[in-house]
Amino acid sequence: MKILLIYPKWPKLRHQPEFHLPPHGPVCFAANVPAGVELRFIDEHVTEIPASTDADLVAFSCMLTCQMPRAWELADRFRAQKIPVIFGGIGTTLHANETRAHADSVFLGETEEGRFAAVLDDLRRNQLQPVYDFQHNFPDAKKIGPARRGILDRPRYNYRGVQMVDLVHASRGCRFNCFPCCTPFLGGRKFRPRDIDAVLAELAAIPNNRLFMVDNSFAQDNAWTKELFRAMIPLRKKWVCHPIGDDPELLDLAAEAGCWYVYQAVFDTSDVIRRRIENYQRRGIGVEGTVILGLDDHDETAIKRLVDFLIEVKLDLAEFTIMTPFPHTPVRADLEKQGRLLTNDWLRYTCDRAVFRPAKMSPEKLEELYDYAWATFHAEETTEVKMGKLFMRVVEAEARDGTYRPVGKRVRANAWSRA
Repeated sequence: MKILLIYPKWPKLRHQPEFHLPPHGPVCFAANVPAGVELRFIDEHVTEIPASTDADLVAFSCMLTCQMPRAWELADRFRAQKIPVIFGGIGTTLHANETRAHADSVFLGETEEGRFAAVLDDLRRNQLQPVYDFQHNFPDAKKIGPARRGILDRPRYNYRGVQMVDLVHASRGCRFNCFPCCTPFLGGRKFRPRDIDAVLAELAAIPNNRLFMVDNSFAQDNAWTKELFRAMIPLRKKWVCHPIGDDPELLDLAAEAGCWYVYQAVFDTSDVIRRRIENYQRRGIGVEGTVILGLDDHDETAIKRLVDFLIEVKLDLAEFTIMTPFPHTPVRADLEKQGRLLTNDWLRYTCDRAVFRPAKMSPEKLEELYDYAWATFHAEETTEVKMGKLFMRVVEAEARDGTYRPVGKRVRANAWSRA
């Protein structure tokens, strides 16, 4: 049996330099494709999609809302050729009902514990089900194995000659319920850590020294996270992640374990945020602020003050976005009740467009202030220069501990490979 696995492209964020990370969802899915099945992976960001295929099944792995229209377009093309199509991934789960019109089957949830093997058994019997719903039936996280990164065409994932980080996760789920986030709907409100020995084995096997730990948060269980960071120290990897708990010992361990920089949400100009940034930077951990504009307490003055604050605290890098009410998020539910949604054109849900009516300004003004934030924060140093400084920080750290090395080329994509 042959499976063509496709990761469709999406419109990129305005003002942000265009780069492409190796996707995480497809390699986690590929790890659960049974041995003996031939698998070909195409990431449309770096490789063109063929007009036709001899695959027995075309599988779409989708992460973002704005990725879905392109996925639906491609799926319709392959179905017209009488090739069965199945969808999975975060974006698919957020848009399950719409996706059913473009697919022979929709898989909701996580694919471990032999679930996808059962799907292929149905396909062989010509009994593919319209929906496989495992969304709230989570596999045992301690049995989650390593991702299958051999499907990636690794040399294509670079920015100006610099190898992009590899993505890996040590846990799933999130006990928090942040207003703009759909993670609780997708992965549940329970923190689900993997077996630490399994995580270490996966980290050690990745040839790239630079990683992105894509866990939703390292502020959910400090005792477990400290154990993880202690165990990571001997690996001497360099990594970025989402927020870390504001605990001095935890932050010390993160720095010792190789934390390079952190994506820290910045909503306001409070002393709490100022202290969070200082606590990271004091330990040599860079901070990239993820800054959402258009909250209900944001007027023009508040947004301009926020940008000034980020410059004042010497934030290493900032990614400005416009608050976007994705399906199955608390903020979307609120805006729907208030009649403030403007469109369900998912191609506009790119986090740089106002798709709702802000509380204290017009949608047009919010987009204008989005442009202002990017331009003002990067007035003295471009985004590329700030990114370059963060990169030089990791190179210097690698030089100090003797881990600097080029990443070898391992090309497996664009050909059929067996698990």
